[in-house]
Amino acid sequence: MKTATAYIRVSTEGQVNDGVSLDAQRAKIEAWCLVNDVQMGQVFVDAGVSGKRADNRPQLQAALDTVCADGGVLVVYSLSRLARSTKDTIAISERLDKAGADLVSLSEKLDTTSAAGKMVFRMMAVLAEFERDQVSERTCSAMAHKKSKGERVGTVPFGYDLAADGVALVENADQLKAIELIHSLKGKGYSLRAIAAALDAAGIVTANGKGQWKHTTVKSILSRSKAA
Repeated sequence: MKTATAYIRVSTEGQVNDGVSLDAQRAKIEAWCLVNDVQMGQVFVDAGVSGKRADNRPQLQAALDTVCADGGVLVVYSLSRLARSTKDTIAISERLDKAGADLVSLSEKLDTTSAAGKMVFRMMAVLAEFERDQVSERTCSAMAHKKSKGERVGTVPFGYDLAADGVALVENADQLKAIELIHSLKGKGYSLRAIAAALDAAGIVTANGKGQWKHTTVKSILSRSKAA
């Protein structure tokens, strides 16, 4: 009986709401193993990690090392969980092939145990990248159109508000004071999490006025100030 090595990934909170949460991916892989009489092996998880590059995902690399060592099958919910570029996807497939391992992607009903499956895999990978490129082109085109009309592109940085003309930025005094406090606490040796807690304790609201401060937001503000 072959052993399945599962790899699951989400990069954003939105993907949880779209039904591709880590639990949902794992459940589908477990169901596939049961139906196909394949033993469920290790499950490797990359949570909150982009799929743009395969070499910056430690759990993916661990999954590949495992499946290549035992010659089993790597099972993913969809190709988008595995990689976001044709180059990475094909490289992964070829590595598995050289090790005598297989690849199964449930959403695309893809199984590289057959020659036909390998051919379909390559075709689908190319089409998937083409679709992403089209989305990117449309986004860039929309941004260029807004710029040509004099409209602002991008988010308004913390410390500023959008002026009445919808383009210029005006200083937000309260937020600028918050930025000063963040830098002051950082200079005193406070950690990012401690700074976030201090902002909450002081009753300083976040940019959208909702929720608590997060250490990642504090880090972003500090990084932006340093870049400026």
